[in-house]
Amino acid sequence: MSPVLLFILGVIFVAIGVAVSIALHEVGHLVPAKLFKVRVTKYMIGFGPTLWSRKKGETEYGFKALPLGGYVAMIGMYPPNKEDGGVRPSSTGMFQTLASEARSAAHEEVGPDDANRVFYKLPVWKKIIVMLGGPAMNMLIGLVLTAVLLMGFGTAQATTTIADVSKCQVAAGQTVDPDSAECKPTPAAAAGLQPNDTIKSFDGKQVTEWDELTSWIRASAGREVPITVERNGALVSTTVTPVLSARPVIGSDGRQEQDADGVLKYQEVGFLGIGAQSVLVPQPASSVLPMAGENIKQISGVIFNLPARVVGVAKAAFSEEPRDPNGPISVVGVGRVAGEVAAMEQVPLEARIGTLVGLLAGLNFALAIFNLIPLLPLDGGHVAGALYEGIRRRVAKLLGKPDPGAFDIAKLLPATYVVAALLMAMGALLIYADIVKPVNIFG
Repeated sequence: MSPVLLFILGVIFVAIGVAVSIALHEVGHLVPAKLFKVRVTKYMIGFGPTLWSRKKGETEYGFKALPLGGYVAMIGMYPPNKEDGGVRPSSTGMFQTLASEARSAAHEEVGPDDANRVFYKLPVWKKIIVMLGGPAMNMLIGLVLTAVLLMGFGTAQATTTIADVSKCQVAAGQTVDPDSAECKPTPAAAAGLQPNDTIKSFDGKQVTEWDELTSWIRASAGREVPITVERNGALVSTTVTPVLSARPVIGSDGRQEQDADGVLKYQEVGFLGIGAQSVLVPQPASSVLPMAGENIKQISGVIFNLPARVVGVAKAAFSEEPRDPNGPISVVGVGRVAGEVAAMEQVPLEARIGTLVGLLAGLNFALAIFNLIPLLPLDGGHVAGALYEGIRRRVAKLLGKPDPGAFDIAKLLPATYVVAALLMAMGALLIYADIVKPVNIFG
């Protein structure tokens, strides 16, 4: 199969996965809303003009032209304006108009039998459940996909079989023509080691794990060491002399460490010039939650620092600065990464599919965490409004004051529109950056 077709299939795979994730996110809102007897008028995937819809019961289900999200429409999202004896509102400004129009739209479909089926009359805890249903669904999807990845496909583990042998000793960031006089053979090449050789012993010690072998190689710089490999069913013995080489110091977060002045850290260790073949090893169920937790922790760090990260993306997009491979990307970037993964013919098909499954798992965790930000129009903003309402009612009760009623979240619409505009601008910037300067996650 051609790389181009594989690239397209990878993009389609992730596109379908994203669409399903969005649809299930909205199901997470839909189901508790219906269980709590709120009348749901619409369940839509996408925004803009309706492409297809069908009404079942009291709810219209459909797809819209712009597949950039979805929504569930419930009657009475905002409480009606309090009766004031016919006196005009105290303000006729734009913000007052926005709130009034939102309340009118929320109540335009409220019929005589819907008085107790409006969203704003739900108890606070029920409002929170409805609004957390979407992020909870994405968390569940991410957890299930993580389980499929770890238990079904497994994680890559290095074997003691050689995948490749470097021909030349090359400093980091440099290249050398293997056929030129500048090419100084690596110890592995000089010793005649070959791809598919399985290392059986090193310095008289039996080799059973790649990580253990790596530590022995690093500690053997400048010393001639006997080595035995299995090649085509026969044992072959020779000697190697690892050379000192500067290797990056990698921290627990997977990044190269820096000193107090921001200079990248390196360490001098023994170097042989070989890479290991890897195999996928299924993991136990006990590994799923720790892996999901680590994924959530990393994604939360990106989202917590999102403003600074977006500024970094903007600088990279409009300058010669490189993109941060651990920074935010748009759906365009996710699709490109998926296509590149699918097109890597040198990687086994099973490993590529597993990588795509892991990509979808991370995407669902990101959707869940991002939607929990306590700003409207995100789900976390509605949760914050419900919590404020609960606190306000509890304080009024403790002070012996009348129940203030449901919190009128429509009053926050001006701020909501500002946040929505910023989110759209951020999305446009990320899409632009992913087109003109995409993230290179493969080095």
